Amino acid sequence: MSHIDNIFNQVRALLQSQSIKLWEEPYYSEGLGSIEASIELLADEFSGKLGIDASRCKCVIVELQDNALRKLAARREFNATGLATFKVRRIDNRNGTINILDIKCDLNELGSTLQAAIAAKLQLSDANHVKCISAGRIVSPNVTLAAQQLKNNQQLLVIVGQGDSHNQNGALHERINKIKEDVEAVVSSQNQLMEMEDQDGNPVFLPPNENRALLTGMGYCEKARSAMHREDYEEALLLLLEADEQFNACNSKFLESVDNYALLNLDIVWCYLCLKNVSQLPDADRRLSICERSFRRSYGENYSRLYALKGRGCPERALIMRLQLLQGVVLYHQNRRDAAYERFEAAAAVLSELKVNDEQLLLLVEMGFDVSDARLALRSSSGNVERAVQFIQQRKQQLSDARKQSQSERAMHRRYAKQATKDSDWVNPRSVCTLTEMGFDRRLAAEALKRTENDVQRAVELLQTGAAELRANLPAVESVDDVQLAALLQLGFLEPAARAALESTRNNLTQATDFLLKAIQSEEELLQTVERVTQLATMDIDGMASTSQGAGPAPALIDTVLQKAKAEIDAYQAYKRLHADLSGNEQDYLDLPLLQEEQLLAEYRNLLEQ
Repeated sequence: MSHIDNIFNQVRALLQSQSIKLWEEPYYSEGLGSIEASIELLADEFSGKLGIDASRCKCVIVELQDNALRKLAARREFNATGLATFKVRRIDNRNGTINILDIKCDLNELGSTLQAAIAAKLQLSDANHVKCISAGRIVSPNVTLAAQQLKNNQQLLVIVGQGDSHNQNGALHERINKIKEDVEAVVSSQNQLMEMEDQDGNPVFLPPNENRALLTGMGYCEKARSAMHREDYEEALLLLLEADEQFNACNSKFLESVDNYALLNLDIVWCYLCLKNVSQLPDADRRLSICERSFRRSYGENYSRLYALKGRGCPERALIMRLQLLQGVVLYHQNRRDAAYERFEAAAAVLSELKVNDEQLLLLVEMGFDVSDARLALRSSSGNVERAVQFIQQRKQQLSDARKQSQSERAMHRRYAKQATKDSDWVNPRSVCTLTEMGFDRRLAAEALKRTENDVQRAVELLQTGAAELRANLPAVESVDDVQLAALLQLGFLEPAARAALESTRNNLTQATDFLLKAIQSEEELLQTVERVTQLATMDIDGMASTSQGAGPAPALIDTVLQKAKAEIDAYQAYKRLHADLSGNEQDYLDLPLLQEEQLLAEYRNLLEQ
């Protein structure tokens, strides 16, 4: 932030505190325009109060008056014609704001019309490359501006996803679309290539629709974090806002109970700051409040629960430091300077405690530890190298133990994921395991949980009082259809697996093939399946029977299996692309070197002293 921006903040705040309206007399007259004598007197007054040069103070007041008059003119035009005026800021990584435009558009028009108007003003060939951000949301091209709650005189951010000579990765627009396609392919995979875990390695289970939305959002967040490491904040911001839309499809109570949503909001505000943009200040303030509330729920008031469990050197303090820094920045731009000072001081205190000795870090790296693991361990052990080594080893053992202990739950999850097609059909695999460990039959336990919406206590009561009724209403186990079994065997599936698939799907051949493809555990096995079915497709087979359920004639069944298997191979390839630039460290989000934070803290503390 520049010194002149600092002056604007102070002058604007003083005008507001004194309820001065620069577009009214004695500072402006409809007949005379700006009244210079009154402006000069006001500039002299403010100069004395703020300790700012009078001529510079006058320039700031004149510019603020011009802005106010433009808004007033836009309001009158809107009332007369219905045309809304948007203040559009085009931003990029290198320069922050590089264009400020006034764009006019009817609020009843689609978002695509606004994109086209901006593209025309910027002389861009493809309006699809224009991404508009309004109040922390990407403007949809297929919905009216009014339906998206855009208003006259609103400020918009614009990121242009058009490749140029300095961008070796191609157009941002194409990169974002490719990432979205890859995440969609991975999340849709029958083989559950992505699963959720908490930070201790325990699986997290959700109903199918929420699970899909959250996995998609987390996929975008991982790629956004990779972009942030490269300091590509345009790409990161767009991916984070896409993730925000996915997260909002999840149960709000669940979002409030996990750190992911807090980190998403923290990262969005960090991108705003790194793109040198404060026009989204209300959205930044809102998101930081969400983050602080989530941290308070997770870590306790004043982070007491976190410190009691992990000590004051815990890696999570890096997130707390960034939150305090960003809160100070927002307060500063709201001209709440005393409150900003307190936040900056709190951030500085945490920063000083989190600094890692470079020699100790190098020593751990030379011992073969990952630099991220080493930094987190040194912070957790207050710089003690021996304790840091123990921390890394204990952490790896903890993750390994948690994943071993949850194997039965994960297997149960895969079993019911094959059957549940909607949220109302879903049963929590952890709850099924709990009930079977108590001695209840697995099928009865699953049915009881489905009826009680996964409430374990109510399910136990139902099993104890209504087991006979539950058993009577379970679907009868049908014997395997020999014709359909023969069809699956001809496709190359092993008989035990084929029988299990037909039993689980009540002889639905289409669902049975889905079941079998979901059971494939590797890309190599999928490739073998494709090769085998492709060979079968080229043979002249007269004997494969069609059935009355689901699959149709043999050629159709072959084609269906082949397409689904190829889609799974595509998902494996998408998974590899997604992970090509991702860290393998599950605590990567905590590994903030804090160099940028230190620079920004120094910059804003210096501005407060001016």
